[in-house]
Parts: sequence; C-alpha cells; structure tokens
Amino acid sequence: MDIIVNILLLILILGIIILIHEFGHFIWAKKFGVYIYEFSLGMGPVVYSKKGKDGIDYNIRALPIGGFVQMAGEVYEDDKKVKKEKFMCNKPWYQRIIIVVAGVVNNFILAIGLLFIIALIWGAPKQSMVISDVVADSAFSEAGIVAGDRILEINNHSVSNFDKAQILLYMKSKNNNYEFVVEKTNGDKKTYNITPHIKKDKDGNETKTFGFQVESTKEKGIIASIKFAFKKFWSLIETMWLTISGLVTGKLSVKSLSGPVGIYQIVGETKKSGIENIIYLIALLSVNVGFINILPFPAFDGGRALFMLIEKIKGSPINSKIENTIHTIGFILLMILMIFITGQDILRIFK
Repeated sequence: MDIIVNILLLILILGIIILIHEFGHFIWAKKFGVYIYEFSLGMGPVVYSKKGKDGIDYNIRALPIGGFVQMAGEVYEDDKKVKKEKFMCNKPWYQRIIIVVAGVVNNFILAIGLLFIIALIWGAPKQSMVISDVVADSAFSEAGIVAGDRILEINNHSVSNFDKAQILLYMKSKNNNYEFVVEKTNGDKKTYNITPHIKKDKDGNETKTFGFQVESTKEKGIIASIKFAFKKFWSLIETMWLTISGLVTGKLSVKSLSGPVGIYQIVGETKKSGIENIIYLIALLSVNVGFINILPFPAFDGGRALFMLIEKIKGSPINSKIENTIHTIGFILLMILMIFITGQDILRIFK
C-alpha cells in the first residue's frame, strides 16, 4: 500500500511542478498570439485527451516525467495552414524569450510562494552559522572549535547558511582537508585545517563527519515569512550553482545525483515527516527544475533563449537545421545522463 501511495504522491508532486512550468510557456504564447497545437502533461502515449474550445488539444500522457506546449514555428515556419503572424519564429525576439523563460519564472514563483506558506504556518527558520554544539571527540572538537564560534568561510567560500555549507562539505577537497575561517566568541578570526572523521554504515558506504551543529530558531509573522521565502530561495539557487560547478570541476560525482527513482525514495521518506516537509520538497524540486532549465544548454529553455540572443546580436536568423540538430544532440545527451542516473538509483536500492 505504501508503494502505491508513494508513487501517487510522486506523480502529484511532479505534476504540480510540470503544470506550473508548462503553463508559463502556454499563457504567454497565447498572450502573444502564437498558434498552439497541444498542451501536454507527461510524455509518451496519450492516456487522456480533450479538444478545447480554442482548438488546442489538452492531453495527459503516460509517463509523468515532463510535459510540453507544442507551438507553430518554434524554430521555423513548418505549417502552411497557419498564418505567418502566428508562428513563434515570426514574433519579436523579446516575446519569444519571454515565452521560453516563462516556465522557469513560474517555477521560481511557485517555490517562493510555498516557502512563504511554510514560514507563515510553521514559523520562519532563522538559521545562522553560529555553532550551537560540538560533538565530543569529533574533528571539530579535536581542532579546538567550541559552541558560540561562528563559521565565516569554508574552502575560501563565504557561508551564511547551512544549505551552502552542506554542499561545500559534501564536495571533495584536496587531501580530504577542509579550511574553515571561524570567528571566535571574543571576535578574533582563526583559520582551521580540518580532516573529517570517516564513518561506514552497514553497507560499507563512507560518510564524512565534522561533529557540529548550528543555531536554528524560528520567527513568526508576515514580514519574517517574506524575508525567509526570498532568502531561502536564493540559498537554494546558490547550492544549485555550487552543485553544477562541483560536477564540472569533479568535486562532485555524477553518482551523487538522483533521478525519478531516487526522488521516489526521497518522497517516501519525506511523507513520514509530515505535510510541511512535503511542501518544502515541492519548493526544492521546483527550484531545481527552474534552475536546470535556465542553463544555456541545448534542449533546455536557457539553450533556446541563448540562440535567440545570438540571433538578435548577429542581426539575422540562425540556420534552423543547425539549431534543430544542436538541440537534438543536447536532448540525446540528457537522456543518456538520465538513464545513467536512474541506473545508479536502482543499484543503490539493491546494495
């Protein structure tokens, strides 16, 4: 029974995020008069279809791993039955960019709204990098760091929240050495070079432990909730950027990423923690989807926007065949990566 509930919850969460994203493309395309063939949630075979009064096919497809808005002339004029002015490729460049990035904007708005709701109902967490507790015989304890000290930097990165600190501590570091700049309780600043302790679980997986906790309190009220929503949103964006840069530099392994199977497991664990954490998970995934989509990589929204900017700068359209080929290659590479990540997720289950 739990498996069915978890699957349905995962489909619901992904459905909300995808719907919000695709609605951004859809509503702005309609506003600017672009001809739309189809609005679909999911990929693969159609399981439900309804023709709207506006002539658009509204579909639900079998695989809840994406969605799309099919518009006329996304790259070039491709339908003789559609008026030229209704092709997306014939719209002003700024309108096309708005249509392309609207999905990302919607994802970010959804995340900020959900974070605000969490803070308003359950209180706005106010987390600092002031250490509240140091575990006895831990790496931090051995280094001489005590409760009340404040962490200012980790490996030359300034830190003001634990989200960013977690990513930096998860990254590989030369000789497994991590440099901390700490403000002591008397106001002095001191640099520590710390090697974390390594612990192994029953499956032989290694975990780095530093042995400290940071202060965390909660504030109430609308103003505190607004501040939390925007600060937390920016914190999540920072951690996403660090994750991408870590993957590029090799400080993070691709094996640390999760696909649909991994997310399913996360959903199962999050469900046990209550509605607050489920809402937070939706916000987190919405930021992830938005951030990944805005990257200037072929097949992503950011990649399509980049081509439009290049077209504007050079003053003439880019060869449509070349653009389509680049986007197709990008899509194939993404599918290969997704298959690899999913395979890793499955292997983790059976370890």
